[in-house]
Amino acid sequence: MLDLAILGLLEERGELHGYEIRRQLREGLGLLANVSFGSLYPALARLEAAGAVEATEVPLVADVPLEPVPPTGSLSGELAVLRARRRTTRRSRGQRARKVYRITDAGRAMFADLLAGSGPTDDSRSFGLRLAFARHLPAPARLALLERRRTQLAERLAEIRSAGSSGLDVYARSVVEHTADALEHDIGWLDRLLESEGLSAGTSRHATGRATAGGTSRHHSLESPRTP
Repeated sequence: MLDLAILGLLEERGELHGYEIRRQLREGLGLLANVSFGSLYPALARLEAAGAVEATEVPLVADVPLEPVPPTGSLSGELAVLRARRRTTRRSRGQRARKVYRITDAGRAMFADLLAGSGPTDDSRSFGLRLAFARHLPAPARLALLERRRTQLAERLAEIRSAGSSGLDVYARSVVEHTADALEHDIGWLDRLLESEGLSAGTSRHATGRATAGGTSRHHSLESPRTP
């Protein structure tokens, strides 16, 4: 999942250095808030070794070409200028550099494969990450992503409904009800996303029917998902 996030950021935002990649992962996407440099830089090295990204070292302060100085007419003055330039050159050569990463054509192919791929289930983080980059997917793949997630949530909701909450105390029952409410909310949100993808009216009605069958009974406003 980290490889997908890194490649997606580089594809959308161009060249980035490691610190900026980490900041975007933690703050921009909000899905990898706990990513550390200890996991980021090995991932970048792995992607670089695979040819998915290229790294270029850029000095923290770019070298500025020295302009020619006209003769001063004073030997001591010209020696002072020469000594100052030598000190400047030594400082410039000693400056630290940082790596700037860019995605390659091979990286774009890897990004497309990771984005379209799926396991037996999509957890909320992997689904959210794929949805964040969904504009890079063709329309059928976007629909498949949404349908797959919707099916998973409907199945989970059906399991909760079938298990019931009898025998639970008020606190445990409130947790079950809250989970069911969150699942209903997310299913309604996914139905709206599916409709916005341009489903036909017949398919949209079918989606609404499945929502009812899955246990959704209330209409919710269009909001972001609440499922943990």
